[in-house]
Amino acid sequence: MMKPMDLPDQIPLFPLPGALLLPRGRLPLHIFEPRYLQMIEDCLKTERRLIGMIQPCKARDGSDGLSRIGCAGRLTGFSETEDGRYMITLSGVSRFRLLGEVDGFCPYRRGRVRWDDFARDLSRAEEDPGFDRDAFLGLLARFFHSQGLDTDWASLKDAEDELLINSLSMLLPLDPEDKQALLEAPDLVTRRETLVTLLEFRLRGGPGDIRQ
Repeated sequence: MMKPMDLPDQIPLFPLPGALLLPRGRLPLHIFEPRYLQMIEDCLKTERRLIGMIQPCKARDGSDGLSRIGCAGRLTGFSETEDGRYMITLSGVSRFRLLGEVDGFCPYRRGRVRWDDFARDLSRAEEDPGFDRDAFLGLLARFFHSQGLDTDWASLKDAEDELLINSLSMLLPLDPEDKQALLEAPDLVTRRETLVTLLEFRLRGGPGDIRQ
């Protein structure tokens, strides 16, 4: 089993608003900006092939800051289009704490990171013993109806706890701040509770309601 000490202390960073990657999750991305095309090419040359997904935010001085916690994914899928764009898939490995950015010329941002706060991410999938799936799916159905969305309900009913909660956390149309809260949840139970709170708040018409 991989340990935090096995992971590099510097990784390339991909700040992308609203994009959430969680451990053992899969995130498809379409890469077209030259700096990120270069990032992918450089990543493919490294042993771990890790890219850190992280939420951008405004720093106190108004500059483009970064959240303190992100999630690194291993580049596990790669294809190139005829016009030179990349279609990639990142498989979530572990969350990290951003200690600072790496100085020096590079077209993309790089971070100094620490992994040991998230050793749990490198173990087997989490379970949620108190998960009331029927009640949760009922809440989810109301949310989907309010947003005009649909899904494969049979797959949701059969999915393992972690796969269900983490996939919905990654895919549902939530604000970047909400996605960050889901990322920072210390365990699966807390993430599920946070997700339930966010869905209930949206159904009450709270800020961030995207209904037209």
